[in-house]
Amino acid sequence: MQRNSVIRRVLAAAVVVAAAAGCTVSGSAGSAPTKPPASSKPADDKPSSKPSGTQEPDGPEAQNALLSEGDKGMKVRELQARLRQVAWLFEYPDGSYGGSTVKAVKGFQGKRGLPETGEVDPVTWERLLKMTSKPGFFELYAGGDQPAAKPDPRCLQGRVLCISKTSRTLVWMVDGKAQLQVDVRFGSELTPTREGVFKIDFKSRNHHSTLYDTPMPYAMFFSRGQAVHYSSDFKARGYTGASHGCVNVRDEAKIASLFEQVKAGDKVVVYW
Repeated sequence: MQRNSVIRRVLAAAVVVAAAAGCTVSGSAGSAPTKPPASSKPADDKPSSKPSGTQEPDGPEAQNALLSEGDKGMKVRELQARLRQVAWLFEYPDGSYGGSTVKAVKGFQGKRGLPETGEVDPVTWERLLKMTSKPGFFELYAGGDQPAAKPDPRCLQGRVLCISKTSRTLVWMVDGKAQLQVDVRFGSELTPTREGVFKIDFKSRNHHSTLYDTPMPYAMFFSRGQAVHYSSDFKARGYTGASHGCVNVRDEAKIASLFEQVKAGDKVVVYW
């Protein structure tokens, strides 16, 4: 009996020591659940119905303008391209947040019950993102002025009309240095502009196509009837149209200057 009493006292002491150390003691006597870490969520917490980063901000953060009148740059150009997708802006993106962009943003906001500030706050931007897709390169530069592609190595020597189908640009180069750049448009799939190395055969200031009965001012012919020339249709319609194989230029002042500088025999490189 005395021995059993000693054993019971030893076991009781062990339980006290274990509890003091933070261990869980199994058994019905003296057991208790451990406290969950402070970062754990209650069992009845429900995950957000929106993925992380897509919730519309509220409070003071929502009042901070991301873009406003006077801003310039690629973010403004993207805003303008997205507004064109939902038919709130009809001008080409130019990367400058002016009056027409302010008016378009106000219209977009008013239609959706948002404060018509004309400034793009996080709520307005999030709503626009949900209704549009990421603009492609030629949506961002629908009105032109896109950066030129890297010049083909064949453009780096002599006098060359360096014409990139990738960036839709023509760069007039002399001994590897760019002298003038213009936006250009090419032929359709049925009448493609030929690629390769050519030379200017002849120039015609007031040329008129007998094949298509259309004017071709400032024409510089380089490949069996295909020429670089000014196009009023390109100026009016942009990249929604195409040529019959020629390289169209829409800036008349620039092609007039180019026409004066280019000579018969100068090289033409058309490449991707």
